[in-house]
Formats: sequence, C-alpha cells, structure tokens
Amino acid sequence: MAEYMAGNVGDYVDGDRKVVVCGDSEVGVFRIGDEFYAWHNRCAHRAGPVCQGRIMKRVLEPVASDKTTRTQEYDEAESHIICPWHGYEFSIKTGFHQGNNRVRLRKAELQIRNGEIYVSV
Repeated sequence: MAEYMAGNVGDYVDGDRKVVVCGDSEVGVFRIGDEFYAWHNRCAHRAGPVCQGRIMKRVLEPVASDKTTRTQEYDEAESHIICPWHGYEFSIKTGFHQGNNRVRLRKAELQIRNGEIYVSV
C-alpha cells in the first residue's frame, strides 16, 4: 500500500476536512473533535466526490405519538458528509448511510506519527 501525507494534526480544527490526492485516487481526511477519519472520495451511490460535499450535523425528525412530524432538530454528536451529486448522507465516524446500513463509504487507512497524518491506499 502506498502512503501519503495529509498534513499535520495542527492544520485541522474540529469539523475540518482535506481531500488528499493519493496517486490515481483521492481520500478525504476529517477531524471530528480529537478524532480523525479517512474515506475514499467516492460515493457508494454513484461514485460522486462525496468528501467534497457539505458537512452538517445529522438531521432528526422527532415523531409524535400520532405519527406526525412537525419539526426537525440536529444531533450534535453526529456529523455527516453529504454527497454533492445526489445528496446521499453518510456518517463521518462510521461511513454508513443512515437510511440503509448496507450502503457505506470505503475506509482509507489513517495513521498519526509525530503529529503528522498519513493515509494509505
């Protein structure tokens, strides 16, 4: 596996991301809190550039006892990446699509050594 430098830990603030060119492919590196995650920049739906999409908190629709929803709220503990092509939404922490757990992003290996971030593809 080839290894590519994705910057220094200090280059990223909470909620940041960088898309790193890794030979013939790209990997998105995300920082959520103190944790880093790396995903191949290829949507599981139609191969769109998912890691370049909008980052936002997971949207929840609380269902009332009469089965209606009248509001939306955000799950502050869960950040998602939304593919810019068709709006497919994935957890940055797990890579899973929230509506179908068989659809997920492909994980890239990530290592931090001496404050430097490396991804392997």
